[in-house]
Amino acid sequence: MSYTITPTSGACGATVAGLDLSEDLDKATVEDLRAAWLKHKVLVFTGQNISDADLERFSLYFGSFAGDPYIASLDDNPNIIELRRTADETTPIFADAWHTDWSFGKNPPSATILYGITIPPHGGNTDFVNQQKALQEMPQELRSRIEGKNAIHSARRAYAPTGAYGDGEKESGNQRGFKIKTSESAYDTQAHPIIRKHPETGEETLFGCIGYIIGIEGMAEDEANQLLMELYNWQTRPEFQYSHGWKPGMVVMWDNRAVLHKANGGYEGYERVLHRTVVA
Repeated sequence: MSYTITPTSGACGATVAGLDLSEDLDKATVEDLRAAWLKHKVLVFTGQNISDADLERFSLYFGSFAGDPYIASLDDNPNIIELRRTADETTPIFADAWHTDWSFGKNPPSATILYGITIPPHGGNTDFVNQQKALQEMPQELRSRIEGKNAIHSARRAYAPTGAYGDGEKESGNQRGFKIKTSESAYDTQAHPIIRKHPETGEETLFGCIGYIIGIEGMAEDEANQLLMELYNWQTRPEFQYSHGWKPGMVVMWDNRAVLHKANGGYEGYERVLHRTVVA
């Protein structure tokens, strides 16, 4: 199967054209894709027409399923969640702040994979920011202040009963097109190095940002928040970003260990449906 891998014009990402993900991939192709994914951090597969079973098979080339701690899966498939926003939905856009998926866990996932099924004619870009590049170009003064420090991660600001998707949203009466499962477990914390080595490439990268990061070990809250905001302002600079515009039939796969991402709105009045897997 002949295919091409073309880098985007952004700070990360590459487009893969010519592969049919509804078919089995041989070992050499999977190894080539994994190398490209680690290099470019975001892969965009164009022109796909796949089933949920195809999406599962493709995901398993890269590892086992991680499940999802706070979003309900499809009733008939525990490995896939459906991110649906109806045309008349009025809730805030889901995941519209920079983050890396589940950085609050002990072993955060490696890959997130999205398949675009129903895509509005405009809006809805998914933005990515290259955290390896952000670290490489970081001023030494800022790096020296985060070197060797552990950040405290937690899901509380999003998925706790008091979080953004918690009791307040439920009481508003506005309905989402998918089910978010808030829990007391979201108050738990987990420490990770702010600068850490990528477990596959060995390259140093920044991991996570304020939002899921609620503090820094050994620092007072005010001091930590100030440093985290300075870090955030650096690590999300435009020159480190790639903004992905969706078309129906695209599959997008990214490396949670090396990029931040966020969703965007701008498609009011249109339905949007994507299916998602997460790889451990």
